[in-house]
Amino acid sequence: MGVLTDARAILMTADPREKAAAAHDMRRIWLDDRIIGVSSGSLPDQPARPTHPELVSPSKVPRRRLGSPQGRGALLHAVAHIELNAIDLAADMIARFAMHPTINDEDRSDFISDWTSVCDDEARHFLMLADRMASLGLSYGDHPAHNGLWEAARSTRENFPARVAIAPLVLEARGLDVTPGMIKRLESVGDKDSVAVLEIIYSEEIGHVAIGAKWFQYLAALQQESPESYFHSLVRSHFKGQVKSPFNDKARSLAGLSKSYYEPLANN
Repeated sequence: MGVLTDARAILMTADPREKAAAAHDMRRIWLDDRIIGVSSGSLPDQPARPTHPELVSPSKVPRRRLGSPQGRGALLHAVAHIELNAIDLAADMIARFAMHPTINDEDRSDFISDWTSVCDDEARHFLMLADRMASLGLSYGDHPAHNGLWEAARSTRENFPARVAIAPLVLEARGLDVTPGMIKRLESVGDKDSVAVLEIIYSEEIGHVAIGAKWFQYLAALQQESPESYFHSLVRSHFKGQVKSPFNDKARSLAGLSKSYYEPLANN
């Protein structure tokens, strides 16, 4: 047993609430015993998922006005889908890369501690959103969703620095840009309960991006690369989407991302 086995078990768990519970367990057990263990089998190209939601192209995910409980529920459903993917992204980071030879032995425990913490937070975020959706009469799976987050993960499964560049520093950093706008829209319709959930998520996601920045800079130093130019090269090679502006410069700066990381990519 050990954290590698626990991380793989998260990826192999389909039920969302059971997946979240497994993430909480992994974090608790790691803090108790610090056992890395060995991998218990191959890792899936696609994590286990429930039969719903239906996965469609991003353009086919419906958008709804927030004036109704159904519309607010649809927004929360989209965020919950992101958080569910984030649980798996953090678990995959551990299961796939914790034993990567570029991590020094004395730093490996620190790497695992950081990403079990992220995984634990993402699980809590998902459950908060699922509970809020339930109060609006909605369950996860009731709306279609897209698989873009995991497709980005799949494209970097053989490249550790690219995974760190794209998962936290492109995809999660994008959440820092768009979540304040979601909060304002929910405030405008008086949905204080949903606002409270998103404010917690937003605050903690800054820390997640900071963890990504920390380990990306670690990997860049090992390669004797400038972090910014290394980031540009990896994103251009491995990310099929666009690095979109406008950016939340303040939140990105708090997470350790200066404008020199992302502005050159948005201008191309």
